[in-house]
Amino acid sequence: MDEVKDQEELKPKAGEYGASNIQALEGLEAVRKRPGMYIGSTDTKGLHHLVWEVVDNSIDEHLAGYCTEIETIIHPDNSISVKDDGRGIPTDMHKKLKKSALEVVMTVLHAGGKFDKDTYKVSGGLHGVGVSCVNALSVHLKAEVHREGKAFVQEYGRGKPLGEVAVVGTSEKTGTIITFRPDPEIFETLEYKYDILANRMRELAFLNKGLTLKLTDEREIDENGEFRSEYFHSEGGLKEFVEFIDASKQGLIDEPIHVMGKEENVEVEVALHYNTSFTETIYSYVNNINTREGGTHVNGFRRAVNRLFKQYGEDNGFFKKLKFNISGEDFREGLTAIISVKVPEPQFKGQTKGELGNSEVTGIVSRCVGEVLGHYLEEHPRAAKKIIDKVILAATARHAARKARELVQRKNVLTGSGLPGKLADCSSRSPEESELFLVEGDSAGGTAKQGRDRNFQAILPLRGKILNVEKALEHKIYENEEIKNMFTALGVTIEENDDGERILNMEKLRYHKIVIMCDADVDGSHIVTLILTFFFRYMRPLVENGFVYIAQPPLYMVKKGKQFRYCWTEEERRAAVAAYASGENDTSVKIQRYKGLGEMNAEQLWETTMDPDTRILQQVSIDDAREADRVFSMLMGDDVPPRRAFIEANAKYAKVDV
Repeated sequence: MDEVKDQEELKPKAGEYGASNIQALEGLEAVRKRPGMYIGSTDTKGLHHLVWEVVDNSIDEHLAGYCTEIETIIHPDNSISVKDDGRGIPTDMHKKLKKSALEVVMTVLHAGGKFDKDTYKVSGGLHGVGVSCVNALSVHLKAEVHREGKAFVQEYGRGKPLGEVAVVGTSEKTGTIITFRPDPEIFETLEYKYDILANRMRELAFLNKGLTLKLTDEREIDENGEFRSEYFHSEGGLKEFVEFIDASKQGLIDEPIHVMGKEENVEVEVALHYNTSFTETIYSYVNNINTREGGTHVNGFRRAVNRLFKQYGEDNGFFKKLKFNISGEDFREGLTAIISVKVPEPQFKGQTKGELGNSEVTGIVSRCVGEVLGHYLEEHPRAAKKIIDKVILAATARHAARKARELVQRKNVLTGSGLPGKLADCSSRSPEESELFLVEGDSAGGTAKQGRDRNFQAILPLRGKILNVEKALEHKIYENEEIKNMFTALGVTIEENDDGERILNMEKLRYHKIVIMCDADVDGSHIVTLILTFFFRYMRPLVENGFVYIAQPPLYMVKKGKQFRYCWTEEERRAAVAAYASGENDTSVKIQRYKGLGEMNAEQLWETTMDPDTRILQQVSIDDAREADRVFSMLMGDDVPPRRAFIEANAKYAKVDV
């Protein structure tokens, strides 16, 4: 009886957060040896992942009802501080491990309040590896905790405590401050990108209405002597999130449809909006984690949308005149939706948590969305008719696009290889070692053909600016000669699954390096944007697999006599001039500004832009698909004001074309 009584006394009361809430499963041994297993990679994505792990802990405090503000600071040395006003990490003794709970959390893998259901009902950092991994991968970390009227501090070096937890003063506030500097022995880059952090903070503000997030960059000071900083706060939540994403698109209905529901302790929130574009934009989250591969919550949403709109269209006779079937894809064209669920015990597929696997969530989301959507269609017949008309247009266009695709692909089969006549192919038949250069203009294409290495480099000249796919119906895209040439040269095809969803078939992809090579001027930049828009909308897997690159031709050649140096930046140009000049006004130093690829001969183009030993290639990646979708829509869509605002806001980062 005494033993039972002791256990009852040790059990925390509701709302309490102490050492007994911290459960430890194992140590930190493998993190530094195999960091990729825990944070995905050691490149810039892994570097930023460290911040997400710390911020997620503060978000969990918000979800538990104890945190209202989180501030992230980028210090001049690229160290990071994350401050919150939550309860503060417990500092009392952990009875099992005989050390401070703070030290347990910071140094033991799989240790934290996430495993105690009384502490966190819902959590993003479910594996409990977060802050301990950050500690292990940091050359230095300082944890400062304010709770119980005191301020506690403990410091660590590469995951090991540099001393005991110390009381450094009194405090009237509560919360945790984690400051860490990533280890240069682990990471390939140590520079934090403000925009990557800002986009995630904005996303978290939308997902957690009422929470304030602040981002401060101490590396950048404005004309007033102030650090660059930004606040993110949303009272409208997902409704405002959808409006933000669709700001540059023309709306089809007056305002987003908002769904909120709860069933079996699973909280569901969805916001959806229809616009006049031709693309489906769905982003999904589980406990604030972006589930990029979707999962059962997305399946439930799509099931509800397909079922409700199909039933409504059939009941009202809107589909009677169609000579082909409506597919699920048609109901979602021009749809922007955010799906957020809070699941007490989510099951993810894979370490990256990219896809939700809980089967029960499908039905829960489907029922919640179906109920609200059913009421909306009955109460808003005019809006419902607009959506159904858009569905019929989408089905008609899809039918036409399928015929256009089949025509292009059938023609390729009938004509043998089906390769475009302008393609100068390489002799290698190994996709892993073959490169395709998409070159702006026949003239530059001719120079590239002369300068290339024929063994592994293929050249496809593109005439002028390709079709802006952001404004075109899909069947028009397959009628465009330059786009047809790209499809056939690459060897990829677009196919439909049973739901009518378009999938890129890369089984016969002929090149694993696709290089966009355009002039280094405004027109060249526009053509690059057009091509990237096409890849993002219709060949995104090529980008996601790291196959797409942008060539970086030099901007200048600085020459003195027989000496010359190529320069890619203004800084390099100034350095070259300074190196060659014998005085302040040395007229023997000549500067040639390359505005076009055609200004270089074949040998120059090879050694500056095509030679693997000397060239500079920028690999295209999608760090944030949601932000990329918004920017492409804004830059290439019809709505001018958002584009103007974007240009004005980013003018100071732009290159001047002279």
